[in-house]
Amino acid sequence: MRHSLVHRLGAEFLGTFWLVLGGCGSAIFAAQHLVDGEDSGLGIGFVGVALAFGLTVLTMAYAVGHVSGGHFNPAVTIGLATGRRFDWKDVPAYVVTQVVAGLVAGGVLFLIASGKDGFDAGAGFAANGYADHSPGGYTLAAVLVAEVVLTAFFLYIILGATDERAPVGFAPIAIGLGLTLIHLISIPISNTSVNPARSTAVAFFQDGAAGQLWAFWVAPIIGAAIAGATYALITGVNRADVDVEGV
Repeated sequence: MRHSLVHRLGAEFLGTFWLVLGGCGSAIFAAQHLVDGEDSGLGIGFVGVALAFGLTVLTMAYAVGHVSGGHFNPAVTIGLATGRRFDWKDVPAYVVTQVVAGLVAGGVLFLIASGKDGFDAGAGFAANGYADHSPGGYTLAAVLVAEVVLTAFFLYIILGATDERAPVGFAPIAIGLGLTLIHLISIPISNTSVNPARSTAVAFFQDGAAGQLWAFWVAPIIGAAIAGATYALITGVNRADVDVEGV
């Protein structure tokens, strides 16, 4: 049964909101735990943040993926449309909904974070970046390559895990763990985007991040489009016109 567009957009809003709240929230509040200005050692670090992002996708893919397909990411929506697994006419509505949901979640995170004395979002708010805004000081070129390649592989995982011959009911686990692995690789490089809505959600709160936001739209979309255009050619599996929500 195909759900109405309104219901699918509602599901995409919930999923994207949860992804930003859980993933970026873990980076903002829990990656490092300070007591009197000193690191207590109780923070979750890169590994915990990577797992948090994976868990947001895994949980919402199970919760509402059967309604909307569980994209929660403009690059995923565009990649699936490129691979003819999603209708192009619904792409604008999905992308706008995802971006709005991310911005709302970013606003909620800002409100929560503002409840602590001395909070300064401009000094760091889980934004993505390159050069001086890269956690590891990576160049723009390095960040673009990482984001293109990792987003492409994220789409390959999604397309493969939702194949009718894959184990039934396990797609969200593969997709969630795939996103976790992507973060384990690239948090030091770019703070990991692979999702323009996630990047947009927090970019305007952190000094200098908004000026670099373009990279985290361009690279993920290119990577997703490459995967969508080549998956059937590489694997010999062509499920054109079969929406992922129907698996």
